Amino acid sequence: MPSEFELIRRFFSRPTPQAVLGPGDDCALLAASPGMQLAVTTDMLVAGTHFLPDTDPCQLGWKTLAVNLSDLAAMGARPRWALLAASLPEARVAWIASFAEGLFACASHYAVDVVGGDTTRGPLTFCLTAIGEVPAGLALRRDLALAGDDLWVSGQPGLAALALAHLQGRTQLPAALADRCLAALQRPLARVELGLRLRGLAHAAIDISDGLLADLGHILEDSALAAEVYLAQLPPLPAAAEPILARKCQLAGGDDYELLFSASPGKRAELNALAGELALPLWRCGRVSGAAPGQVIVVGEDGRPVAIEDKGFDHFG
Repeated sequence: MPSEFELIRRFFSRPTPQAVLGPGDDCALLAASPGMQLAVTTDMLVAGTHFLPDTDPCQLGWKTLAVNLSDLAAMGARPRWALLAASLPEARVAWIASFAEGLFACASHYAVDVVGGDTTRGPLTFCLTAIGEVPAGLALRRDLALAGDDLWVSGQPGLAALALAHLQGRTQLPAALADRCLAALQRPLARVELGLRLRGLAHAAIDISDGLLADLGHILEDSALAAEVYLAQLPPLPAAAEPILARKCQLAGGDDYELLFSASPGKRAELNALAGELALPLWRCGRVSGAAPGQVIVVGEDGRPVAIEDKGFDHFG
């Protein structure tokens, strides 16, 4: 069985051209670009909580990095470096090799250097720290929404939660839709390019990890504002899915890593043009208001408020 340091050298040591000094010493040495602020985020993925224990390791490697890069995207930061700490029940070489393949495929896709980390024996857990750069004063923040802003969301939230329901036997999706949903769950795309292009267009932003309504609540709490979400303006639900479950997944499912953001109504034409340029649907799905800070009102297709009990995932809820 390979030792800890053999595992690191064999599977997790790759060239790091963006670092002054990469893996192998007590610390990596990094140099920020002039005029840039560092954006730093960390997330844990725990077997049984964030992923099923039998998840394909290559897909899991991709997702472990991608979900952190999504946080950088939500702040308009360009990803540059990452560090991975892993707790492994045993050193299964084939499994680790496949995980590393997915991790570094994601790193290559987003031009990220993996510059260090740690391994230990224990319950299957991954903790990844991602570091990016954003020009000083241009970061997208949760506390900068303005009353009167439009609310926008990218892509099609809800697919990942539908995939989980399918895997858990709570619904049965037809093959084509199941494949689409499983890709959203297991190999999410961090909306990095969208985040970069939203600098100067959006006021506040967040990535959807816990559910659209729950994550919108974070923006509203930090900005001391309220909002309405219009069901008629959200992405159409997949026709082949059970509609009540699909709507619940869309509003409260999480794990999508799409971007939810606010912007002035005067930016609508620019944002619609950006959607076409990126070949990424952007849906104007709501409006920020100044009353009742933190409150979210969901408006049905008939124009009446809809009562929503489940607004998203809470680790300790």
